[in-house]
Amino acid sequence: MLITSKDNNRIKEIRKLLDKKYSNSKNLFVIEGENLIEEAIKNNLLKELYVLDGENVRFDFPYDYVTLDVMKSISDLKSTPRLIGVSKYINKSELGNKIVILDDIQDPGNAGTIIRNSVAFEVDTIIFSKNSVSPYNEKVLRSTGGMIYNINIIIGNIEEEIDKIKSKGIKVIGTSLLKSNRLEDLEVLDKYAIIFGNEGNGVNKNILAKCDEIVRIDMNSLCESLNVSVSSGIILYHMYKR
Repeated sequence: MLITSKDNNRIKEIRKLLDKKYSNSKNLFVIEGENLIEEAIKNNLLKELYVLDGENVRFDFPYDYVTLDVMKSISDLKSTPRLIGVSKYINKSELGNKIVILDDIQDPGNAGTIIRNSVAFEVDTIIFSKNSVSPYNEKVLRSTGGMIYNINIIIGNIEEEIDKIKSKGIKVIGTSLLKSNRLEDLEVLDKYAIIFGNEGNGVNKNILAKCDEIVRIDMNSLCESLNVSVSSGIILYHMYKR
């Protein structure tokens, strides 16, 4: 089937899914590009697939063709994608043993890179606070390089999630430049939860108060701080190495 109208009901529904609240209400999100679509199919989470008219498709999945104008209407990319899909949420409730918690992270690029770092260093669960950028934001998804399908995603109340984590006997580690221990002195654990905070304000004080330990990354005094996604890579690598 070839969809030629931007007013097609299915096309209008995809545009609605670009809104965070609507996407959350439907537990669906829009994905663009072959990497994400391939991962969605592998994980049995792809619901719909749309292909630019005239393009070949290598996936064994039902799809509809759309015209160039229709494809542009459902994409925010500067260069029009060949493929767009609708995926089910990865959101689950179970906690793993190696957990990253994001406390009001706002920048999509940071969130996506942290997801990618987490997969690289064997984290199994990421918890996003309700005030963080959505893990299903288009820019977050692009920054993950398709890795979002390789980790459990939870969106919830951080303080409640920390209580659940502690009930499992898992150590909760905060990050801060103030009143903290050196990363080099942090014990490498088989089970842990590490909290990364907002780009401007860091981890909220009430969240830090619930942590078992708080760590910092030592650095040259000429540099006041590191980007949160860079910090996550350094700290998660420390916990990954044996």
